[in-house]
Amino acid sequence: MRIKKGDTVAIIAGSSRGKRGKVLSVDRAEDRIVVEGVNLIKKHRKPRNEGEKGEVVTLPRGINISNVALVCASCGKPVRVGARMDGETKVRYCKNCDAPLGK
Repeated sequence: MRIKKGDTVAIIAGSSRGKRGKVLSVDRAEDRIVVEGVNLIKKHRKPRNEGEKGEVVTLPRGINISNVALVCASCGKPVRVGARMDGETKVRYCKNCDAPLGK
């Protein structure tokens, strides 16, 4: 899995196709990620204390990692990601323009 928290991704499949957003969390065991503003659900919350009202909260849910593509900062396009060794460190790079990705 070559997508990390904080990356910008484009949705390439599903009802949110074409949207872009920032990755909020990554679940490696389930191959799912949570993207800001994508796959939102409404959850009804019960009141916690006496006198409070219940509320409806909008929360983002996870989507499968196969439905997103990383967006290159220099190209501005959804791209495939490669990995290579740069000295002693492993770096991700854009397969389109060969620019390094991420932090």
